[in-house]
Amino acid sequence: MTIAERLMDVREEIRVAAVKAGRNPDEVRLVAVSKTRPATDVTAAFQAGQIIFGENYVQEFIAKALEVSEPVEWHFIGPLQSNKVGQIAGLVSMIHSLDRLSLAEEISRQWSRVGKVIDVLVQVNISGEVSKSGTNAENALNMIRDISRLPNIRIKGLMAMPPFFDDPEAARPYFAELKRLSDLVAGEGLAGVEMKDLSMGMSGDFEVAIMEGATLVRIGTAIFGERSYA
Repeated sequence: MTIAERLMDVREEIRVAAVKAGRNPDEVRLVAVSKTRPATDVTAAFQAGQIIFGENYVQEFIAKALEVSEPVEWHFIGPLQSNKVGQIAGLVSMIHSLDRLSLAEEISRQWSRVGKVIDVLVQVNISGEVSKSGTNAENALNMIRDISRLPNIRIKGLMAMPPFFDDPEAARPYFAELKRLSDLVAGEGLAGVEMKDLSMGMSGDFEVAIMEGATLVRIGTAIFGERSYA
């Protein structure tokens, strides 16, 4: 199958899942995870109507962004080191993986240098796995309060990666917990904080994530095929 054909299938699966959940399919945006994929794959997906692309690695992203001439919307979705923030300042429209105050401070500082404001999602380690990045649910609200005071950042929601399960239904409680936390934060009414987005769900479990409230689903393999390396 071509990238365009896979993309069409994924879009239809998103639509069906949203309707099944009683939601408007337009509420769910697809982030095509293009990490480790060549710029030609990004171009092919863009030509098939895909707009948002997610990248995990700073150096790879910078090189790829130079090759892609189409007006795509780049999201940074992987772990981000503070000393690399300046390299992507102004180049991405959203960061999904904000997991600590010190990183937020550097993001705000670097985006102020380019005269822009960046939309961010706070990553929550909802499962407590030591291998996963993210603040824990208990600290999330206090951290969001602190981040909300920074001038060049807008908090738009939360992101999480649940444990991997063969059965997507097993991930449902984690998605539901992120939605609960989002509602809790929204209830605080913090200035500059909008719990509009939930970035959760990947190729193997995005349909369940949509049923639990996902507004951004991060899908790579189902669009581009199996990766040749991690």
